[in-house]
Amino acid sequence: MPLRSDWSARTCSLARGLDVLGDPWGSLVLREVFFGNGRFDAIKKRLEVADNVLSKRLGWLLDAGLLAQRPYVDGGRTRQEYVLTPKGEDSLPVLNAIIIWAEKHLDAPSDIAHMRVIHSDCGLPTSSADTCSHCGTQLTAANTSWHSLKRSDHPLPLAVAPSPVSAYAVSTRTAPTQAAPAAETEPAS
Repeated sequence: MPLRSDWSARTCSLARGLDVLGDPWGSLVLREVFFGNGRFDAIKKRLEVADNVLSKRLGWLLDAGLLAQRPYVDGGRTRQEYVLTPKGEDSLPVLNAIIIWAEKHLDAPSDIAHMRVIHSDCGLPTSSADTCSHCGTQLTAANTSWHSLKRSDHPLPLAVAPSPVSAYAVSTRTAPTQAAPAAETEPAS
């Protein structure tokens, strides 16, 4: 998908998974949708990403089945927002693992450049991507919050895949194309 090479037919599960989830922009788009920020302009503003880059990543995530589109009305005009599918929701442990690994091994550029994975039921940060390291409960989007100090002074609950996704999902991908191509820049967190 976003990689220079198509690894979707590789015999290695890691290679096939990275073909879908290994692109930084794609993972950051998923982060935004998990935060409940699924509208094109809002994602673009938050990530400080060029229209063509965002359109391409949204298209890949739609094609991979991690996101679906849902109509909403904005100023009398019907538009599409992006929501998680069950397949997209299943990417949560991967994103949690990246967050936890980065907090453990990489220096943050500022005091507010931290993000924690919180098990909402017990309210504690976890050091495990798929189960709470304090109470052992399996982490899901419904019982997990992310605490991004840059975004909020408290943990924010994650979005879950609406039920049923198929009731409003667009059958063909229609990722928006807007302005002329621009260079990719470093994403904001």
